[in-house]
Amino acid sequence: MSSMRISSRAVGLVAGVALDAAIGDPRRGHPVAAFGRVASALEKKVYGDSRPRGVVYAGSLVGGAFAGGLLVERAVKGRPLVRAGVTAVATWAVLGGTSLGREGRVMRGFLEEGDLVAARGRLGHLCARDPAGLGADELARATVESIAENTSDASIAPLVWGAVAGVPGLVAYRAANTLDAMVGYRNARYERFGWASARLDDLVNWVPARVTGVVAVMCAPRGRRGEAWRVLRRDGASHPSPNAGRCEAAFAGALDVRLGGANAYGGQVEKRPELGDGRSPEVGDIRRAVGLSRRVTVVSAMLCALVASVRKG
Repeated sequence: MSSMRISSRAVGLVAGVALDAAIGDPRRGHPVAAFGRVASALEKKVYGDSRPRGVVYAGSLVGGAFAGGLLVERAVKGRPLVRAGVTAVATWAVLGGTSLGREGRVMRGFLEEGDLVAARGRLGHLCARDPAGLGADELARATVESIAENTSDASIAPLVWGAVAGVPGLVAYRAANTLDAMVGYRNARYERFGWASARLDDLVNWVPARVTGVVAVMCAPRGRRGEAWRVLRRDGASHPSPNAGRCEAAFAGALDVRLGGANAYGGQVEKRPELGDGRSPEVGDIRRAVGLSRRVTVVSAMLCALVASVRKG
């Protein structure tokens, strides 16, 4: 192990995390936004209320992203410094951890000021929950849950796929996750067409969500690791999502709060199982959740860099 050489992929992943921490997402010209425009244009051409059309749609876009990443990696093969730089830029482009933390801090600021109107208006930046009528504590719960779930989607999953498959893995993962956010809904328009995108997102997040849960236990405050592990094992599978529950349960145990309950989406109320045995989240818990998310990202980046070096990527 002591003679293991750090790979260009590992250097690029860590550098990308540092870039995201330093500058966050660009205000204009974000590559993910450009992909979203391409996806919207293709949807207009191929949409149909059927699963096969949705499979073609998702397969074309995610497969195209993977192929593009593969061409880029082949173009820089044999040039480790350039490859590290390209990996760093790709990692920075697909990560969203800094923006996630920023949104959490914005929500905390509104709630600390008592500006519920502004907080309700901002909630859509974090999740699709209906904000109407939510009080400060319910908005705080929604924010903590979103930070927990999106720590995996925004940070850990890209790093896992980057460690395993380099630039192709990074861009293909973000493509799949973006499509789920665009069409992966159970409504009249997308229940069939968006089925493939939603299932693909579940698949590519299966391992990263569990990595997020375990690393959240590792990063829990002193004295909370045992409880975080217990809650993760007991409650992680009770969430309707095959992945989100692992992240939320680990955060609930680590922060000593109770997540879950009644949530409204599109005018329909969903009663979700409660995760954890602590008190209901309060505004101050948003800061703690953001801090835990940051620690999970840093530790996961180190672990993914290690994996990338072992794989000699």
